[in-house]
Amino acid sequence: MKLALGTVQFGLPYGVANQRGQVSLQEAGAIISRARAAGVDTLDTAIGYGDSERNLGTIGVGGWHAVSKLPAIPAGCADLTAWVRDSVEGSLARLKIDSLYGLLLHQPNELLGREGAQLHAALQDVQARGLVKKIGISTYLPSQLDAILSRFEIDIVQAPFNVLDRRLISSGWLRRLEEQGVELHVRSVFLQGLLLMPASVRPAKFSRWAPLWAHFDAWLKESALTPLQACLGYVLSFPQIARVVVGVDGVHHLEEILAVQPLDPARAPAQIATEDVDLLDPLAWLRFE
Repeated sequence: MKLALGTVQFGLPYGVANQRGQVSLQEAGAIISRARAAGVDTLDTAIGYGDSERNLGTIGVGGWHAVSKLPAIPAGCADLTAWVRDSVEGSLARLKIDSLYGLLLHQPNELLGREGAQLHAALQDVQARGLVKKIGISTYLPSQLDAILSRFEIDIVQAPFNVLDRRLISSGWLRRLEEQGVELHVRSVFLQGLLLMPASVRPAKFSRWAPLWAHFDAWLKESALTPLQACLGYVLSFPQIARVVVGVDGVHHLEEILAVQPLDPARAPAQIATEDVDLLDPLAWLRFE
């Protein structure tokens, strides 16, 4: 099963299309149970996702492949190795498991700073201790991979990828990660839900990309595809991708996702691909109205 369950909504109200707020503990438990029954075996969380780790531990996630992420190095950190170890042990305690499948850096550029070598060594330390199986980074820009992977060995890269955002392809990193034996997890397949929103309720601040939306909406209509089928089916079609991280706000949403089949990527028109970071990076959305 290529799907991985994103759990940020288990700890925070998340997403531009989110109208239901944080997922309740009861609903989160039902989602976990249904996902497990369907063969999903990977959970994506982070220390910075509010109560996500603690809620997952309450539900019980023994036997899952849990991937978590370290926050930025705190100011004045005197011992990086101890901080990483303490952070991981805290995650394990909240999750109530013995080890993480993956530990990613939420701020991968820290590897390029003066403490980069020490930080990487600290990641290798928790790996050697058996607290973590694989180490890696959660990147926002595929261009970060050029500098980081030329200096450090990592096991997992998590990166944004969707029917609009094809930078992993254009940069060559989709192929290169496979060649280097690096496990690729992709996220933002729905762009925080923006790609699933009907044109009638799409926020006005995104109207600056009106020509792109026109092509996108026309493609969906001509192909008789729902936004969910188009967006998820496109990403599921790439064999180089090990896991596709999807967030859900209820069991009904999960059922819809489980029903989606891979879609021939050639069916996605070139006119809807863009490298405009203002659209592709949700952090940039705060800068424009």
